[in-house]
Amino acid sequence: MPSAESTQASAHEPAPGPVRPTREDEVAAAGSELIGGPVGRRALLGASWWTPVRVVALVAIGMFALGLVQKAPCYHSAWFFGASSQYTKACYSDIPHLYQGRGFADGLVPYFDKLTGDMPYLEYPVLTGVFMEVASWLTPHSGSIQHQEQWYWMVNAGMLMVCAAVIAVCVVRTHARRPWDGLLVALAPAFVLTATINWDLLAVALTAAAMLMWSRRRPLAFGVLLGLATAAKLYPALLLGPLLVLCWRAGRWRDFGKALGGAAVAWLVVNLPVMAFASDGWWQFYKFSHDRGVDFGSFWLIWAQNSSNPPSTDFVNTVATLLVVLCCLGIAALTLFAPRRPRFAQLAFLIVAAFILTNKVYSPQYVLWLVPLAALARPKWRDFLIWQACEVAYFLGIWMYLAYTTSGDAHKGLPTEGYHWAIALHLAGTAYLCAVVVRDILLPDRDVVRRAGDDDPSGGVLDGAPDVFVLGTSGHHRLHAAHFDGPQVEWGSRTLPPPEDGSL
Repeated sequence: MPSAESTQASAHEPAPGPVRPTREDEVAAAGSELIGGPVGRRALLGASWWTPVRVVALVAIGMFALGLVQKAPCYHSAWFFGASSQYTKACYSDIPHLYQGRGFADGLVPYFDKLTGDMPYLEYPVLTGVFMEVASWLTPHSGSIQHQEQWYWMVNAGMLMVCAAVIAVCVVRTHARRPWDGLLVALAPAFVLTATINWDLLAVALTAAAMLMWSRRRPLAFGVLLGLATAAKLYPALLLGPLLVLCWRAGRWRDFGKALGGAAVAWLVVNLPVMAFASDGWWQFYKFSHDRGVDFGSFWLIWAQNSSNPPSTDFVNTVATLLVVLCCLGIAALTLFAPRRPRFAQLAFLIVAAFILTNKVYSPQYVLWLVPLAALARPKWRDFLIWQACEVAYFLGIWMYLAYTTSGDAHKGLPTEGYHWAIALHLAGTAYLCAVVVRDILLPDRDVVRRAGDDDPSGGVLDGAPDVFVLGTSGHHRLHAAHFDGPQVEWGSRTLPPPEDGSL
């Protein structure tokens, strides 16, 4: 079987320079006109203080701050006065409401102390609960409850801003030759709008850091960070599936074993104390996830609201699980049959997107799970912005729908039929991005990351590794997977562009 490194570039050839998005992406080039146009070949920005990491981190922080401004109408009044004003102003956040609703205002300990009301214990994974509790410790427990809730949201916003910066920096560093792809994350409109709705950024930051560690060939560190991410939100565990199949194809079992072991140990270290001493509280997250019915944002909701016999929760749980399993099998087959081993980021995006598309609920902040993975999987501004436009439309659609349902006879906002169109648009946008990623896998010459000759810059030990197990004719020939007007990319070959700096 041919080696993936059979045509590696000579050691005497210079390493390819960083990729400039304004030279390869027409949308990036057009957008750069706002700051003076594409950088010329004589620019020396790479030698200045304004490195890509610093620029992207500052842009991410600046955009996050704009997101805080967008929440200002709620901060001053809408969270506290009027049933629907927080929806009509599209500035809703769970954070201030759960300060009192989950016992933080009363000093209750998550998972150990029982709550009053319909929710007996905190319904979040343990590490997210720790994050919420730390924010409560930093919140002044004096003054009116409104004052405390404002402080609690602001403290959480500060902690989440750190997470946002970490995500942006990790994306910049994961693809070393494509640092400016981090701007896709920093400038993503849906990222800005949803960052402080809930606590998802903690898990997203840990997942982004794990991806960075894998790209640096540190599987144990990857596993530890992924285990911590799974202790904050369940979805990061999905990444182990495609990684298993990739390591199977490349024969990298020892590295996968280190990653799996690190993830299991890290998850257990966080969860075991609560499992042992507050088992009822620990189970609440899993019980709530299982028992909750069809909810916002899913195609299941469209079905339920348009049917005289809506599907039961047990039916939805079973079928949704079956759909995810089928998607996993499809991704595994795609991995083993693809003419060139897919990139890890591509499969990571596909598996998380499959979970989102088939799940019985889609909260608007779930888009945060996909943004850094999308930037690594398909760093093409046109496709990324098409998807983001659909997500922004859904963001507005869900708040307008809630405004409609909470405004009584006033009927402010979007009726049910309009909300269904918003859901359909979100589903279509995500499915579109999945489709172009699958096309890049089947036709790797279309993959913008591989056009410069890279194999899998986020793949770590998989980058440039030979295949040891494939299905069909994968890896058995050196035929191009596609033909187009651009450089042809083959296994292990590298198209060497002129040396460039890290500028745009």
